[in-house]
Amino acid sequence: MEISDKLLCLFSERVRSEDGTYVIEVPQREIERGSIDPDETYRVALISRERTEEEELAEPETSASEPQPPVEVGEIRYVEIEDIGKQGDGIARVERGYVIIVPGAEIGERVKIEVTEVKSNFAVGEIIDEDL
Repeated sequence: MEISDKLLCLFSERVRSEDGTYVIEVPQREIERGSIDPDETYRVALISRERTEEEELAEPETSASEPQPPVEVGEIRYVEIEDIGKQGDGIARVERGYVIIVPGAEIGERVKIEVTEVKSNFAVGEIIDEDL
């Protein structure tokens, strides 16, 4: 699947029926990050949640009680660097305070990254585009 360079944010949400219309809620964090403006109109793409047999077989066995990392290897994200780690790498926080380490990033930068490594308590992302 090809992802447009114009992608502003990416999240999962259930479509629900409400008073004869169908609603998809945009997470508050996307407004707070400045990814989108609530007074603007946007194009919306919906991607099926159906999984292929290969995806199901590739998924590791984990306990349902353990919280899973909110990112996956290969995922593209827009993040804001909030801090610098002890090794000088940029630190971004996403859902539930999960940390993404971004080498070469500076505090205050908003960068497009590709997640290259995922651990239970942090991930590593490589910068694709700077100053978005």
